[in-house]
Amino acid sequence: MNNINLNLYKTFYEVAKYGSISKAAQNTYTSQSAISKSIKRLEEELEAKLFHRKLSGVELTDKGKELYYYVDKSYNNLLIAQRNMIEEESLKRGKIKIGMPSNIGSFFLFDKVVDFHNKYSNIEITIITGSTSQLLKLLDSHKIDFIVDTSPINIGVNSDFRLKKLSRVYYCFVAKKDTKFADLDKIEDLESIPLILPIPGTTNRNDLEDLFLSRNIIPNNVINIHTSEMIISAVKKGLGVGYVIENLVENEIDLKVLDISNEMPYADINIVYNTHFLTTAPKKFIEEYINKDLDFE
Repeated sequence: MNNINLNLYKTFYEVAKYGSISKAAQNTYTSQSAISKSIKRLEEELEAKLFHRKLSGVELTDKGKELYYYVDKSYNNLLIAQRNMIEEESLKRGKIKIGMPSNIGSFFLFDKVVDFHNKYSNIEITIITGSTSQLLKLLDSHKIDFIVDTSPINIGVNSDFRLKKLSRVYYCFVAKKDTKFADLDKIEDLESIPLILPIPGTTNRNDLEDLFLSRNIIPNNVINIHTSEMIISAVKKGLGVGYVIENLVENEIDLKVLDISNEMPYADINIVYNTHFLTTAPKKFIEEYINKDLDFE
């Protein structure tokens, strides 16, 4: 078996990460010529061109992108190994990196994070938001410890990921109390008023459109907004009736959840994790605040 020169891969990783030989040289306290020689040597060993040179720096070739995927994943594996070595059962130090959409975090996890931080103030907590596909990529590369998100979550047939249902939430129509929209009592009334809805193509929008189709409702005045926070803000400005998870507005005293249908769509909240790469701190958080019966073996 050939010996692997890890320094060459470290240099490649730095150049790829910064997209610049000069920035990689500054970060590693190495000369630009030494960086260039290392990249050339690695390209010769692999018999593949890894970078295209540009006026503004360098960019990965297709082969370079392929290599970066594996090197990046390996680098994050080492970070997890390091965390495993230094994190203590007493939680005097450690890290937790959670991936979740902002709307779920605001009502499902935020209070738990605050309480955990008050108990274990030496644990560094990072919360990363993004789409489900983005979060799964971060989990796969070990840049986050676990994901809390709504279904559907496609983890793949042969994946090492584990998925566990945690809770179920329901969507609702909500209006500002001092507007005419607050007096609606039939779902059919939505056809002729301004609606503030999630953008088309999202799962929650698709479920809502299925509900409208089943009731022969064709809305003709729609504002499409990407985030729940912005939908709620628009409702507060009196722009119309919004469609969000009910938990998000249950403490909003100036808003009213409309009781106009007993067939409201729902979503399951799930946790996704990889047992092979959970360190002490995230395990402790999951056991105390999410689900003590999860399988970590």
